[in-house]
Amino acid sequence: MPSSSVEKDIGHAVDVLRGGGLVAFPTETVYGLGANALDRKAIARVFEVKQRPPGHPLIVHLGHADELSRWARHIPDYVQALATQFWPGPLTLILKRTRQVPTEVTGGQDTVGLRVPRHPLARLLLQQFGGGIAAPSANRFGRISPTLAEHVRAGFGDELDFILNGGPCELGLESTIVDCSGAEPCVLRPGSIGVPALEAALGKSLGRGAEVVPRVPGSHDSHYAPSIPLFLVPGTKISSQAQALCAQGKRVAVLSRRQAPANTAAHWEIMPATADGYGHRLYARLHALDGAGYDLLLVEEPPLLNEWEAVTDRLQRAACPANG
Repeated sequence: MPSSSVEKDIGHAVDVLRGGGLVAFPTETVYGLGANALDRKAIARVFEVKQRPPGHPLIVHLGHADELSRWARHIPDYVQALATQFWPGPLTLILKRTRQVPTEVTGGQDTVGLRVPRHPLARLLLQQFGGGIAAPSANRFGRISPTLAEHVRAGFGDELDFILNGGPCELGLESTIVDCSGAEPCVLRPGSIGVPALEAALGKSLGRGAEVVPRVPGSHDSHYAPSIPLFLVPGTKISSQAQALCAQGKRVAVLSRRQAPANTAAHWEIMPATADGYGHRLYARLHALDGAGYDLLLVEEPPLLNEWEAVTDRLQRAACPANG
């Protein structure tokens, strides 16, 4: 049973959503910026507050897989296998939308992203709200996603109506996105649920990189970025590059899986050696370093292994030249 304070917070969050307000809430991936998915004015405010381009779609969070048919039509048979295996969890499915779904949510497309999160507070919120909550990550568009309520407060101040504090997010990286709206399922964004697990659940191979796919969250070349320049550097060169930049008078922070060299002038942090551990910690460290007065951030390139695909995707977008 949730505590009385949690019940009070959930009740207040539900009231805010029903009144057309915005609620930041925790999921197992990152914190979301939630609005009633059927309230066009509330959805418009999400885009305004986030400074998000209007054609960039949102994900609708549901309380249970049984609600799928209210939001999606032409649901392929294989979707049931994915929902049974991975919902509640960090998997977003792209499907043809029903007529009730506002086009503001879908970026003007005929598809909608749907997910059933597993974070206990998110589940309580959705169950008591009794509808879909449209929620991108609770940050300014293109910036580092929040994995703590403190990240949300730092990003928005008093612009939001309520922040539901659920502590640190379990996974720390956004959900895997699978397009189920075409002839064959196709991965559009990597996440903690990898391709081998998806293919095992489906009993067949997944497509990758189709020529025409729906626009989905996190697909811009520049995304997940700190305000200071971030550079990906091979592990064999990161120490020498940090040393050279420090010699030029730069304040340098380093994220590496290697031990710091002796007498380095850079701020050096050792990151977890596993992909899951790294993903859990990544955004929190980027937030902390972004506000600490450094001139630039050097990040050791992740290993070229399948389990590191989601981490690699986020870092490559954060290191896009447009962010520097």
